[in-house]
Amino acid sequence: MEEKEGRSLPMEDDDRRKEEEKAWVVRVENLLKAEGAADAAAEAATWRKHSIYRVPAHIKNGKHTSPYGPQLEHKLRALLHLLRRTGRPLRDLVAALEAVADRLEDAYMDLDDKWRRDRDGFLQVMVMDGCFLLEVMATAADEAAGAGDYARNDPVFSRHGELYMFPFVRRDMLMIENQLPLLVLQRLVAVVRGPDAATDDAINNMVLRFVSLTHDPPAMRGGGLALHPLDVCHRSLLHGRPGQQVCKGRRDEFVPSATELDQAGIQFARSPTRSLHDIRFLRGVLYIPVLAVDETTEHKLFSLMAFEQLHAGAGANEVTAYVFFMDNVIKSAADARLLCAKGVVWNGLGSDKEVAKMFNRLGNKAVLGKRSALRAVHGEVNAYRETRWNEWRASLIQNHAGNPWAIISLAAAVFLLVLTVVQTVYTVLPYYDQQPQTGCRARLHDEL
Repeated sequence: MEEKEGRSLPMEDDDRRKEEEKAWVVRVENLLKAEGAADAAAEAATWRKHSIYRVPAHIKNGKHTSPYGPQLEHKLRALLHLLRRTGRPLRDLVAALEAVADRLEDAYMDLDDKWRRDRDGFLQVMVMDGCFLLEVMATAADEAAGAGDYARNDPVFSRHGELYMFPFVRRDMLMIENQLPLLVLQRLVAVVRGPDAATDDAINNMVLRFVSLTHDPPAMRGGGLALHPLDVCHRSLLHGRPGQQVCKGRRDEFVPSATELDQAGIQFARSPTRSLHDIRFLRGVLYIPVLAVDETTEHKLFSLMAFEQLHAGAGANEVTAYVFFMDNVIKSAADARLLCAKGVVWNGLGSDKEVAKMFNRLGNKAVLGKRSALRAVHGEVNAYRETRWNEWRASLIQNHAGNPWAIISLAAAVFLLVLTVVQTVYTVLPYYDQQPQTGCRARLHDEL
């Protein structure tokens, strides 16, 4: 009897789990049927009532804390809008994720046992977060807004939200401990938009357009579905093959600062691509990919460096190597100012000193691998800098080219030097003409 009761416990847990799942799904479906639910006109009337607000912490203290995290009602609204617009039942979304629930759980290292025991709670979080991100990205791409699905005065899914809320969403999407497997988005998109819209490349590029660190990033093709948004960003920054820097044996770990290199006659220019692979040195010009720096850049680069350190599958530490290189060339505000003037850095922080501090902080956590291609670049740069002729030429240009009077004085000095040489030649020639002819010339004269 006890044995039978013991065997029945798993079945009872299973039944209870299904009832809980049904209760959650039914609750959302009932909300969808309620009057005014996911209705743009009704929501617009609600938003118009508010004019006095509790000031959130990110506005009070200026810290970049997420303003939408505790506002779970916006995630629920996103789910309701998505279900109403597509006409798909919530059960289909839950079933699509339940089929891959083991893979989703395994993606999280050291996932709390609470979530493993509560599969339905885990799936609920996956559905809510996934649908919220789909609606945010659709709004940013003018898909949801274009369909009139949200009110124009919506605090999140509108142009207002794009300006004031989406930067925090992007920031949170790239936090390494806050990643959502792209498999979640792929399965949800397959249900609500069809399998053609859920290919690996389609999902990768949908996320890339929202989280990219650069404007107009090249489309991602091949390579399979990315692991999560941070992996998408990582792949995008390292598109293309690593450049092969020709180096005749010399491979250096460090390179001088930008101002020191400038004094040695080395010029700076933007690389033809924005790939962090594309750092090259060619005929006295150091090519560096352009990077726009704002208040979120440090956090994003730090997350990418942490991803490279923790995930062996990320490959070589290319982003970390880039940060190491930039920490070398930007040591002070003068270095940052020089690279900004060359178009290599777009400064959105407003202070050259802050740009330098940012790279210096990140550089404290960066290392350069022994096999990094940047060691060859460093070797070429240092070899060029140590050539004495290049030092002389750079000194001449820097000390005289910037001052028009110095140029005039230098030209006059060269002209006088030439005149002096010519005068000396004409003074010496008559002396030789007056000397007695000797040697072969004299004998030849006698014979004639």
